[in-house]
Amino acid sequence: MKSSLDDIALFVQVVKHGNLASAARHAGLPAATVTRRLQKLEHALGVKLLHRSARKCVLTQDGEAYFDAYAELVERFEAARQQFSDESQKLEGKLKVLAPVNISHGILGPMWTAFTREFPKIELELHLSNHPMDMIETQADLAIRIGRQDDSSLYQRRLSQIENVLVASEDYIARYGMPDTPAELSEHELIGLSMRPKWQLHNETNGQTFTLYPRCRAQVNDPLMVKYFVRDAQGIALAPLTEVKHELAGGELIRVLPEWGGEVRDIYLLWPGGKLLSQRAKCLRDYVYQYVQQYF
Repeated sequence: MKSSLDDIALFVQVVKHGNLASAARHAGLPAATVTRRLQKLEHALGVKLLHRSARKCVLTQDGEAYFDAYAELVERFEAARQQFSDESQKLEGKLKVLAPVNISHGILGPMWTAFTREFPKIELELHLSNHPMDMIETQADLAIRIGRQDDSSLYQRRLSQIENVLVASEDYIARYGMPDTPAELSEHELIGLSMRPKWQLHNETNGQTFTLYPRCRAQVNDPLMVKYFVRDAQGIALAPLTEVKHELAGGELIRVLPEWGGEVRDIYLLWPGGKLLSQRAKCLRDYVYQYVQQYF
C-alpha cells in the first residue's frame, strides 16, 4: 500500500502542532479523520509513528526518522503549492486562446482590444485559424468554436448563436431583380463560402425547407471577403448575420427573401476538461460571455 503525499503532510503537521486537535483545526478536518489517516499511513509503512493521547502526540523512534526524512520536503512542497496558487490568482501572465479568423476579425475584434486594454498585465496570445487547432497539443487555455465539438475531454459553454441570411446590394437588385422564391436563386449570380457546398434554407414563417447547391461566380473561405463581393454588387450571398449586421442597418446591403434564412450555428467557448483554470482564463471566459450577450 502506497503512502499519499497528503497523508505524509498531515503527519508532519501533527508533529509540529504537538497534538491531534490542533492539527485537525489547522487542516480543517475532524479529529477522527486525522486519526484515521495517520493509522492508514502507519499501516502502509508497517510501523508505528506516534504515541497518541488526548493531549499530545510523541514520536516513536521510527516516527522521528520518518519526520526527519520528510519534514523539509513537505515544507518545500507546501511553499511551492502556495506560490502556484498565488500566481494562478493573479490577473497577469500569458493567456493562450484559439479562435476562428472570421468572427475575430468581425464581431469579436473590438472585444480582443478592449480586453487587453482593461487587463494590461495579461499577455494575450491569440491564434486565429478557420481550421480548428488541437487544444492539448497547442497548450491553449481557451478556445472559441462554431458548432458543438465531439471531443468529450473539453468543457463546452454555449455563448450564443449565429444566423445566416441572404443578402445583396441595392445596385445588384436594381440590375437583376429580386428573386421571389428560393428556386430562383439559381438564376442569379451567387457568392459562396468554400466550406459551405450547399445552402440549407428554411422559411421562418411556414417552416418549409429548401436545399440549393449553388453554382457560384466566386467562392472564398472568409465571410469578410464574401461581404466585399456582395457590397460590390457582384451577387447574392448567404452570409452570417453578425458579418452584415451594420451594412443592413446602414442600407449598404438588403435582405433577399427575408422570410428565408440559412442554418443557425451555435458559438461555444471551450477549455480542457482536466485543467484547472487560472484566474486569467476565468477572467477572459467571463469577459467573452458578457460581451457576446451584449452584442447579440
